[in-house]
Amino acid sequence: MNINLPITNKYGYYEIRLESIGGLGANLSGKILAELGAIYMQLNTSSFASYGSEKRGSPVKSFIRYAKPETEMRINSPIESPHLLGLFHERMAGKNPVMAGVCEHTSVVINTDQSPDEIIKALKMHAGTLYCVDAQGIAMECKTRVNMVMLGTLAKASGFIPLDLLEQAVTDTVGQKYPQALKANLEGIRRGFEAAKPTEVKNSPHPYVPYKELERDWGYANSPLGGVNPIFGSTVSNDLSASREGYIPVFKLESCIHCGLCDTTCPDFVFQFDQGKNTGPDYHHCKGCLRCTEVCPTDALTVGLEREHDILKTHVRNRDLIVKHMTFEDVGSNSYMESESYVTNELN
Repeated sequence: MNINLPITNKYGYYEIRLESIGGLGANLSGKILAELGAIYMQLNTSSFASYGSEKRGSPVKSFIRYAKPETEMRINSPIESPHLLGLFHERMAGKNPVMAGVCEHTSVVINTDQSPDEIIKALKMHAGTLYCVDAQGIAMECKTRVNMVMLGTLAKASGFIPLDLLEQAVTDTVGQKYPQALKANLEGIRRGFEAAKPTEVKNSPHPYVPYKELERDWGYANSPLGGVNPIFGSTVSNDLSASREGYIPVFKLESCIHCGLCDTTCPDFVFQFDQGKNTGPDYHHCKGCLRCTEVCPTDALTVGLEREHDILKTHVRNRDLIVKHMTFEDVGSNSYMESESYVTNELN
C-alpha cells in the first residue's frame, strides 16, 4: 500500500503526540495507531508512552512516529513539535503545558463540546488547525469509550490515515479481546471521523510555547522518606475532574442520613464532613467512579450527567488537600483503595 505522509520533519518523520489522563484510553490509542502504521499501512513506526502508575486521573502521554519504509527511525524521544496532537479532555489545559510545541503545521484534536473560538482562547493556541469533537457526548450515545471517537477524529485530521484500515486494526485488536463491544467501538470511530471539522488558527494573539520536559518539585534528593506521599487523595496534577466520563454523583442533602458509607467506599476521599454532617463531594477530586451512588441507602447520591449540573455552585473544595508550601500542586498519589466498583457499573 502506498501511503503518502502529508508533511514530515527534517528527519522524514510524521509525529503524533497524545495528551491525556489515566482512564480515557490514550495509551491504548497510541498502541493501535502504532500497529496501524506498521502492519496495515506498511510504514516504519515507533511508539512509546509516558505514564506513572496508570492510576485513573494521572497524566499520560503517548508518542507515535511514522516514516516511509525507506526512512530509518533512529530517534526514540518525546515528541516536541507534533504534526498531530490529541487532547483527550479540555480541562487538561492549565496545570500541564499540553500545547507546548504546537505551531503552524500542527493539527490539534480536542475532546470538547465548546466552540472552536472558546477552545482557541482556553488553550491559548498559537497557530495550526483545530478540530473540536464532542467525543464524550458521542461515546455516551454510542455506548463506547472516548478513545474510540478520538481515534476516528485523529484519523480524519491526519489527512492520510484511511478509515477502513483503522476499523480493521481495531477489529483485529480490541475486537478480539472485547467482541461484545466491537459494534459500538466501530460506530464511535465512524462518528468521530465524520464529526471532524477543521478551524484554521491565524493571527492569534497567543505566543508560541516551546516544549520542555516537566520537572517536578519532588526528586530523589528532597522527596519524603521512602517516597511516600503523606497527602491522601491527591494526584500528580491534584485534579481528577478531567478523568470523568460524563457522569457525576449528584448529592441531595435533604435525603442524606450522614451514615458515611459514601466516605468509606470513595477511593479518593472526596466527601467533606462538618461536625459529623456530610456536606457533599469535592468535585475537584471526584473522578466519577460512581461507587458512592451504589452504596447510598437513601438515594442521597444519584447518577447524573455532568453537563446538566453546575457543579461549581455545589462544589465543596477540600482545602486541606492543597500543598501550600510547594510551587504547584503536583505531589503524586497514594490512595490505598482499588478503583474497581463493588458491583458492575454499566455506565462507566
